[in-house]
Amino acid sequence: MEEAKDELRVEVLGAQHERSGFESGVETLDRYFRTQAGQDARKKMAAPFNLVLQDGSIAGFYTLSSTAIKLPELPETVVRKLPRYPLIPATLLGRLAVDRRYQGKGYGRFLLADALYRAVHSEIASFAVIVDAKDESAKRFYERESFLPFPDQPLKLFRPMSDIEALFK
Repeated sequence: MEEAKDELRVEVLGAQHERSGFESGVETLDRYFRTQAGQDARKKMAAPFNLVLQDGSIAGFYTLSSTAIKLPELPETVVRKLPRYPLIPATLLGRLAVDRRYQGKGYGRFLLADALYRAVHSEIASFAVIVDAKDESAKRFYERESFLPFPDQPLKLFRPMSDIEALFK
């Protein structure tokens, strides 16, 4: 990573963050961040976080929110270990993007690590972190980070919270 680790900071999205020039190369993510993320934060639909560089520019962002998984969606090997509730609580990593100017510098992994850290240290019960990969490239990124695909939804992946907890011990 080009920037020193102590020069990177992740902040909750606020009015002081200039988002109009953010461009990841994925129009739906860019439009969301520029126009919708603030509204989602105010309405408590998602919690957007920004990776802010020393000069104040935003290198990337992600969102976290609560979700639930239908028990039959999970692999049978996982289901056997869970109580038979119809819905299992989870944390949704809804969006994650890095500005084009900063891609290829490890910032995506930095943002993912920050999101996992926040999820595992939340006081809200959550069995796993869930992601919906936008394409095969995003799926490979998450698989390299030990996310597992849902059996019938190959672009939907999860990582059990017990696994994430082990990362931060």
